[in-house]
Amino acid sequence: MAYFLLTLTTLFWAGNFVTARGIHADFPPLTMSFLRWSLALLIILPFLLPRLKRNWPLIRQHLPILIGLGVVGVASFNSLIYIGLQTTLATNATLMQSAIPVVILIICSLFLGEQVSLKQWVGVLISLVGVVTLIGKGDLAVLQSLAFNGGDLWVFGAVLCWSVYSVLLRWKPAGLDGFTFFGFTVLVAVIAIFPFMLLEVLSGQAPVWSMKTSAAIIYMAICPSILAYLFWNRGVAELGAAKAGLFIHLLPLFGLILSVIFLGEQILPFHLIGIGLIFSGIYLAILSRPVKPYIK
Repeated sequence: MAYFLLTLTTLFWAGNFVTARGIHADFPPLTMSFLRWSLALLIILPFLLPRLKRNWPLIRQHLPILIGLGVVGVASFNSLIYIGLQTTLATNATLMQSAIPVVILIICSLFLGEQVSLKQWVGVLISLVGVVTLIGKGDLAVLQSLAFNGGDLWVFGAVLCWSVYSVLLRWKPAGLDGFTFFGFTVLVAVIAIFPFMLLEVLSGQAPVWSMKTSAAIIYMAICPSILAYLFWNRGVAELGAAKAGLFIHLLPLFGLILSVIFLGEQILPFHLIGIGLIFSGIYLAILSRPVKPYIK
């Protein structure tokens, strides 16, 4: 069951990218992000409020790090993804997520002093070449002129945000249960996104409501938000973090398949070259290291 739930989780996450791209012409990105998380918060609120009240002393004690995690990992990451998907393909966005483990490794090395071997640095370099290949669409002229697609740069900003969030998680208060932590960071995200969403609406970027866009927002709030969170936690609990983490690599595969089926996007040679380089780098930098046993 754990394998099935983790597979569904990555499928839901990939579906989030494809759905956001599918309604990008009708829904401005910050409004999309705000409504997704507001609806998710509304759904979980009856279960969350008693937990917030019970855990408030612990939450207040660790308020700065919890607010930071909510802003970086929920509000910024998702909003930047949706901004990027206004002008780039869902294929590019999902493929670039594959670089997150390597970016985490770089952050831990540069800012936390963790040791990185020469083989790992080679893997980092190969993966970054893969990211640049995707951003530059495999065109040397684009790289030389630095005329990158703005959407790809926004998505790479989201990759940086999620990587920072993943590193900051080591300072999450150990006594705070997962559901309360999730709910509180969603609450922080909704508050953080609200003023930017308001500016977006006041600038004249109003959403176009239809059955399609309404269904998309409902999907985003339930599947890649609430269900993915619950399924992921269940999978980690049963298999351990090391094994569960490997399922993240299904995200680009599902992203490619869904983008082709639902958006009519094409898989071009530079996509295959870029993802091949990223995965090769991940193998050298992350997967080739001995995995420590997971202790529950």
